[in-house]
Amino acid sequence: MNIEHHDLVHEFPEHREKIHSLKMDNAHFAKLFDAYHVVTKDVERLESEGVPVSDDTLAEQKKERIQLKDELYSMLVA
Repeated sequence: MNIEHHDLVHEFPEHREKIHSLKMDNAHFAKLFDAYHVVTKDVERLESEGVPVSDDTLAEQKKERIQLKDELYSMLVA
C-alpha cells in the first residue's frame, strides 16, 4: 500500500520558511505543529501496517488532523 505523507512541509511547501519561523517563535503554533505530526504519524502507521482499527477511529483521527491543519494554515497565512 502506497501511503501519502502529510507532514506540514509537504502540505505547504511554499510556507517552509514561515513554518520554521513560527515553530521557533510561537509556542501555540509549535504545540499545534507537534500535535499535528503525532496524529499524522499515527494515521500513517495505522494505514501502512494494516493495524486492525475501526473505520470510525481512523476517521476521527483524520478529522482531528484536518482540524489541526486548518488551524495551522490559518496561522501561516495570517
